[in-house]
Amino acid sequence: MSENPQPAQKPGAKTFRWSFWLIWIGVAAFAYACDQLTKWWVSSTMELGEQTPVIPGVLQWYHILNSGAAFSIGENFTWVFTIIMAVVAAAIIVMSRRIRSVWWAIGLGLVLGGALGNLTDRLFRPPSFGMGHVVDFISFPNFAIFNMADMAVVGGVIVICLLTLLGIGLDGTRSVEEPKAGARKAAAQQDTPEGDSND
Repeated sequence: MSENPQPAQKPGAKTFRWSFWLIWIGVAAFAYACDQLTKWWVSSTMELGEQTPVIPGVLQWYHILNSGAAFSIGENFTWVFTIIMAVVAAAIIVMSRRIRSVWWAIGLGLVLGGALGNLTDRLFRPPSFGMGHVVDFISFPNFAIFNMADMAVVGGVIVICLLTLLGIGLDGTRSVEEPKAGARKAAAQQDTPEGDSND
């Protein structure tokens, strides 16, 4: 009596997959912790509206509360951005099982950590649940005031855009390799002499 053969699995494949998840989770946790710790530090050591020069004429800490999105955009639509951040975070979590690339893990981790950082402010800071104001404090001359979560989101989006432009998918493979291989094969067939098949 023969038994049905079980599909073979590559040794270490599961561990290899988990390594990308750990990178993704680690980057997200690091971005989230940096954001929340710096906001706690600013809120506990600076008065609202206080400005502290760091590099005179270049960088200062400026403690404000922002009801809008990143870089103080759309201040009259707080609840909309709360929903958007929640949806983005949920979408990234769903996508995470397909990650097989270190750079995708870093990019998605940065976006997730930043989105969760600002979402925490929206949910738990005054004036009300879901309408909370985000703590911003990083200020450059003639530029918007932002925080570490905004930096993480923007940095993650840049990484994701570069990966997309390079044709690198979540699984780490290049989507442009197959068409190029097909084009090379077609060119090789055209270069073959017509009479070779009649020998």
